[in-house]
Amino acid sequence: MNLYSKIIGTGSHLPPRRVTNEELAKQLAEKGIETSDEWIVSRSGISARHYAEPHVQSSDLAVEAARRALEMAALDANDIDLIILATSTPDHFGGFPSTACVVQRKLGITNECAAVDVQAVCSGFVYAVSVADSFIKSGAHKNVLIIGAEVFSRILNFEDRTTCVLFGDGAGAVVMTASREPGVLATKLHADGSHADILCIPGRVSGGVVEGSAFLHMDGQAVFKLAVSVLDKVANEVLRIAGMAASEVNWLIPHQANIRIMQGTAKKLGLPLEKMVVTVDQHGNTSAASIPLALDKAMRDGRIKPGQNVLMEGVGGGFTWGAVLAQM
Repeated sequence: MNLYSKIIGTGSHLPPRRVTNEELAKQLAEKGIETSDEWIVSRSGISARHYAEPHVQSSDLAVEAARRALEMAALDANDIDLIILATSTPDHFGGFPSTACVVQRKLGITNECAAVDVQAVCSGFVYAVSVADSFIKSGAHKNVLIIGAEVFSRILNFEDRTTCVLFGDGAGAVVMTASREPGVLATKLHADGSHADILCIPGRVSGGVVEGSAFLHMDGQAVFKLAVSVLDKVANEVLRIAGMAASEVNWLIPHQANIRIMQGTAKKLGLPLEKMVVTVDQHGNTSAASIPLALDKAMRDGRIKPGQNVLMEGVGGGFTWGAVLAQM
């Protein structure tokens, strides 16, 4: 019999502070920067986002999401034998110790399970699920905790309205386990480093001093054009691998970056917009956290039902992109 990796639990967490477009526009106006709810919504579909308080780290958001995923999976934290955490905003400078190790400690896991961070920016969750799928199918691990957690508000330039209005903070998590029942049906990952400069943090550290900008930089038009193209291609790739047609997809969960990119992807796949899970309007772009946040919302409100096929895909800085097709 085939061995699958199956998602058996989902969880998510958003910081309590919700910032509407109107509130953000007022804050920016105090700096002499003009924007409005209409301007933000028309370009991105975003109406609000959540910001973490200064003392809250990615690991704090991750732990809350992980606890909810473990509860749904009916597993104890010490049942986990691998943690993979996707983030571009790690707790510690340079990413070490890894935020995954910090989460392991905060969850009280004492079984010395492996723990590692994955850096693929907004594609991070898809990358992490693909890695977990391979580990589980190889027999190396049985119960894997995958988390996407971000505090992007820390790396935004609030004097650049083209980027600061787009992003938010949050965390989403899933528990994957070895199963004889169909679960992850196909995955596909890609990267093209020749596009690294269109979405990046261009600064670097030397001698303890930041050289260049430590804020997120994005060429919006270039990202939009590339994202629509690669998301369509990778979605069709995983469908071919799984031997399925797009019409057999019950739910599409794209990276929640921009409603126009998301709608364009669904249109190219021939999927009605009613089959697409949308949270970008209330969460903004939460990078690696966006797909698991949306997945958890749709699981808990009853939209996604057992046996349904869910197509998840992401694209992010690097340039990275990938997709996962899973039966729930």
